[in-house]
Amino acid sequence: MSDVKNEINANPVSLKDLVQYSKGAIVSKSILDEDAGSATIFAFDAGQGLSEHSAPYNAIVQILEGEGAFTVAGKSFSALAGTIFLMPAGKPHSVSAKQSFKMYLVMIQG
Repeated sequence: MSDVKNEINANPVSLKDLVQYSKGAIVSKSILDEDAGSATIFAFDAGQGLSEHSAPYNAIVQILEGEGAFTVAGKSFSALAGTIFLMPAGKPHSVSAKQSFKMYLVMIQG
């Protein structure tokens, strides 16, 4: 984590370039991990996903590249590059990749 923090500290970077796809996998890179919250970049290869779960933090998701399929509190939708949405704390959610995509996840303690 310290390498990424040093890389972006006061330096403009492209978020989507901080993590690369890996065949048949989900790759993540932590940018910040504090008691009050975290910031992580994810790269989902096509066909990968996270099963339904919940978190004690409010989460802001920004799609950086491609398209992801999400279910949040029973509502299913697709999100394209450039879109942003909120996943409320304690609400069940899941994510899947019909095609490869990257997202930026910021979790904030409520």
